[in-house]
Amino acid sequence: MAGDLFMKKIACWMGAFLLLTTGVQASGPYPGLLKKYIRDIQTDEVEAAQKVVTVKAVSDNIYHVSVVWKFQKPVKRGAVSLRVIPAFVPSFNWAPLLTPDSMHVIAQHVFRAPALIVAGDTKLLAVIPDLDLLQNESAVPWYMDMDAPRNQLVLGMGKAAVKEHVLFTKVPGAVFSEGVHTIGFYCIVSDKKEALQNPFGQTAAFLWQKWGRPLYRQGMPLQRTELEPYVKQTYDWAFKNWRSAVWQQLVLDGRNVGAPAFIVNITQSPNYKGIPNQREFLSVWNQAWFNSLRSAQGLYRYARRMHDDSLLHYALLTKELALSFPKQEGLFHSVIATGMEEVDGTDGKKYSRSTGWDTRYFGNSNRNPYTWDARQSPYHIADMSFTAYWMLVWYQELEKDPRLLNYAARYANRLLGLQDAEGFFPAWLDLKEQTPLPYLKQSPETSASVTFLLKLYALTRESRYLKAAKKAIDAVSREIIPMGRWEDFETYWSCSRIGSDTWVGRKIPRNNMYKQNTFCIFWTAEALLEMFQITKEKKYLVTGQRVLDELLMWQAVWQPPYMAVHTLGGFGVMNADAEWNDSRQSLFAELIIRYGALLHRADYRQRGIAALKASFTMMYTPLNPGTMQQWQARWPFFNEKDYGFMMENYGHDGVTDAHGLGIGEFTIYDWGNGAAAEAYNRIFDHYGAGLFKSNAE
Repeated sequence: MAGDLFMKKIACWMGAFLLLTTGVQASGPYPGLLKKYIRDIQTDEVEAAQKVVTVKAVSDNIYHVSVVWKFQKPVKRGAVSLRVIPAFVPSFNWAPLLTPDSMHVIAQHVFRAPALIVAGDTKLLAVIPDLDLLQNESAVPWYMDMDAPRNQLVLGMGKAAVKEHVLFTKVPGAVFSEGVHTIGFYCIVSDKKEALQNPFGQTAAFLWQKWGRPLYRQGMPLQRTELEPYVKQTYDWAFKNWRSAVWQQLVLDGRNVGAPAFIVNITQSPNYKGIPNQREFLSVWNQAWFNSLRSAQGLYRYARRMHDDSLLHYALLTKELALSFPKQEGLFHSVIATGMEEVDGTDGKKYSRSTGWDTRYFGNSNRNPYTWDARQSPYHIADMSFTAYWMLVWYQELEKDPRLLNYAARYANRLLGLQDAEGFFPAWLDLKEQTPLPYLKQSPETSASVTFLLKLYALTRESRYLKAAKKAIDAVSREIIPMGRWEDFETYWSCSRIGSDTWVGRKIPRNNMYKQNTFCIFWTAEALLEMFQITKEKKYLVTGQRVLDELLMWQAVWQPPYMAVHTLGGFGVMNADAEWNDSRQSLFAELIIRYGALLHRADYRQRGIAALKASFTMMYTPLNPGTMQQWQARWPFFNEKDYGFMMENYGHDGVTDAHGLGIGEFTIYDWGNGAAAEAYNRIFDHYGAGLFKSNAE
């Protein structure tokens, strides 16, 4: 065996040496194992340019390929590209962004952990752009493409522009200067069973080892290990400097209740000299994204640690608000809101205003396929399960308030009756009839309910909760995970609505992929870990790690020179959107750390800590001098009273620059600074301060 391995290595290196020294064009066989996986690498022929292709073996199953065009003079053309042709017919395809037709490309803007992955019954091939070659910001931008019908994995150089929200299309006008232009990439190949069962594992690990870990060891994404100052500035912003805009307090059923407002924007700053204008209706949400109960737990933990009775009071009022949401046969709303009106400003423009909490009403998230009106929006199972889960966390870890357990149990009893024969829970229920609605009746949103039911089982030991949870996660494992059907409410019915009329439940043929969202990938990885820890059945851990590795393909592993903020560890949203450093990373962080501890994976632990730190990178504060400069370029009136203001993500619209482009205009406390602070405080309670002290691992 050792001799065979040695000879294999010799063959690989000899083949690489021959290609390197002879400058063979990419039309023949490739060295070692690579020829079993790649039939051809087709490259553009460019007038007035010489071309050389080289292949080097990096390890037994990893190769580096480079294609060099040497231009004799400047050339203006649409693009220069290469096409990797697998030597097998894949049944599985993965790319970080959809390209539904030949005009669409995966623009460099979304190269967080860029790769193209294909697999068949016995072979896997991953193509990973060489990010070291992208450090020249002035070069022609790169792009990728996944053309499944033609079995081509494409890498190219050329311009792209935003289309839809957010996909990218090719545009003309790229200028290739005289001299050398190189496209390089790594190939990972395998025929091992474990690689085919988890097509993301080695690619995710390679990306982190090659680019992520060195940056992590340098202290990225924050040049500090102490996160407590960010948490303090968050709470000073919400409950002192911006309190009049953020904190909402009212009386329900004779009880004082309250919570931070769903959203505030820059016109509500104490430094803004114009007329304030509310971006959306004044409201408080207990939904899967914007969950005031989750944020309040972070505030509670911090107040307890700091012996701050004032902050503790705010946290308890938010708990009271959650318990005040009325129940209808166990079901409950996710939103409380006020009426809104338009008023005339002194400048002759119209401005949006709340009509006050006396005009309040209960409703549900308007991120759904049925209506934008929160009053008319249907019940959303994932929102209720997520909120009920956090009630149980509060009960278990903070206060043994029996109302929390009773509220959650009453909902669970209603939830069990909604499970279908295969094990799925529906996404939405009719507001009046409380019956399942057609969209996403069988989806990975089910996983959010699994985690909730397992938490309730752990507290009550009632076997019916475990039985329902097991049936549900088995359904997701069988019907969702293998084909990547990661569709949830955000996939189609938030800001990225492309495909909401034609793609739901269907693959996009050109990519052999569904439109996908990371939120339900997270829910599923979490549910599988919880199921393993309760049942000790290894299959759940194996599948859970596979789902986690898929999730990690959305985490940034490098610092692009074209991003003006620190990006390492931050997460994207979906394969039809453009955000970096999205607030979901604060929710993902502890789960990644937990997998790392269980599997003894230092890279997971590092990734989890990087995700937590990335949750604070967008904050306007002297603690983030680079980000602060971007905020001030966009909103020059910001000063110390605005420290702690934080947009939920960066580059949302698919464009950025070094002068504030990509910086937003609002803060969602429960999906931004408050969510980041909650994650830090929870992880601090669970792991202690030592977890954050050093990056030298």
